[in-house]
Amino acid sequence: MKALSVKQPWANKIASGEKTIEVRTWYTHYRGPLLIVSSVNPPIAPAGYALAVADLVDIRPMRKRDEKMALCESFDGAYSWVLENIRPIKPFPVRGQKGIYEVKYNGK
Repeated sequence: MKALSVKQPWANKIASGEKTIEVRTWYTHYRGPLLIVSSVNPPIAPAGYALAVADLVDIRPMRKRDEKMALCESFDGAYSWVLENIRPIKPFPVRGQKGIYEVKYNGK
């Protein structure tokens, strides 16, 4: 499954459904299920674990109206990664990487 490492506390906020837009400075053509993995830095529990699966449905230049769901202010060069159907999962350890990467996950 495709995975994305997200720094804390943002990974927890995505897993809880509070944050439905992840902000990045890069674009990808990938759309579909995305495993949300908590980065080890900063060391906020549960650091280094997969926390949720979300459907990446759109990526667009960030707009002012995205700020509430992104939990941050817009800035030049920012992309809004729109997440839907966020499903928390039983956390399991994952060694994070940069970019989008593959992780074995059977959905259970």
